[in-house]
Amino acid sequence: MKNVGFRFRNPTFFYICSHEQQNHNIMKYELIKLPYEANALEPVISKETLGFHHGKHLNAYVNNLNGLIEGTKYEEMPLEEIVKTADGGVFNNAGQILNHNLYFTQFRAPKADNKPTGVIAQWIDQQFSSFEAFKEEFTKKGATLFGSGWVWLSVDKDGKLQITQETNAGNPVQRGFRPLLTFDVWEHAYYIDYQNRRPDHLNALWQIINWDVVNERL
Repeated sequence: MKNVGFRFRNPTFFYICSHEQQNHNIMKYELIKLPYEANALEPVISKETLGFHHGKHLNAYVNNLNGLIEGTKYEEMPLEEIVKTADGGVFNNAGQILNHNLYFTQFRAPKADNKPTGVIAQWIDQQFSSFEAFKEEFTKKGATLFGSGWVWLSVDKDGKLQITQETNAGNPVQRGFRPLLTFDVWEHAYYIDYQNRRPDHLNALWQIINWDVVNERL
């Protein structure tokens, strides 16, 4: 079995699958490998949380999707296209794989006073007046999202930055947007470390954003 990487519009829209020859190619998704050690994000995200979040929750979505798409039209469809076109269990699991892959690959070791650099810094200043104003709006959108879901920074069809709340497995690609940055507000993302203190978790995440990755997604 050979591992093959597929990429979307740019290097960070990445998911992993394998091909197995049985009369035709069958797409099998695999758990993405983290680009850092399991303890690298502490104390913002603990090794224990990362183990459950990546190793259990995301792995379950991968296994579920593989089972659901076998023998269907989604079997050889790119992940982003599944998220755009599917519904029900196929959408939920595909959406969560795409969301988590973008989420886990945007992090780095904690850094004090971690601020945007490069083009994304310029865009944020132009559209939100300052990074602090952007951060306040983004964090508020995450803190006030009812139930489970994600808060996103994306580029819309007109090339402008947009902050959106997406419930459950939603992703801005469904709107035709290009996702750049996301915070997961499902409780399994933070409950071990922060219990019900979602705003504290969201505020801490700014320390570990890898702005180089965000710039690559522009």
